[in-house]
Amino acid sequence: MTRIAIIDRADMNTEQARVYDTAKQTSGIVGGPYLAYIRLPKLFEASQNMRGTLASGPLSRREQQIVNLAVARHWNARYPWYAQARNSLSIGIEQAIIDAINARKTPSLADARERTCFAVATEILANKGLSEQSYAAAENTMGVESLVALVATVGAFSMTCITAATFQIDPPRDNPVPLAG
Repeated sequence: MTRIAIIDRADMNTEQARVYDTAKQTSGIVGGPYLAYIRLPKLFEASQNMRGTLASGPLSRREQQIVNLAVARHWNARYPWYAQARNSLSIGIEQAIIDAINARKTPSLADARERTCFAVATEILANKGLSEQSYAAAENTMGVESLVALVATVGAFSMTCITAATFQIDPPRDNPVPLAG
């Protein structure tokens, strides 16, 4: 059960309502950790802006999803996992890839950039950084701009996952791909 009381739209103050309505009209994303962020409207808005900036960056949608799945799995964040598994399926990421990440295994990824995204995300989360060898390989495969976006995505989505996990924001009951225990 969610640890934080959910503020109904009718009970939001003016600033909360403004950022909520803007998000609802633009991205449509107002659930999950945003249920906590709404208490700090500037944080809610900044998080929305960061998400939008990274989404329009140099990583492909598949690359972003692979990073997000790895991050949600690392933090055992049930709502983000639900949202990212659903999004991944909708863009054609195979169930076997999602299942492997859920089982804390390395997925079989044919694309070198996708493999690098998974490897970088998991190494950063496990070791709080990248080894020289991993950094050089990632820079070679991704290029500097994409590597910056990759690292930023790991950090930004970690904040999302930590928030959702801490406040125990749960997915809907009809979650098609629950986070493994």
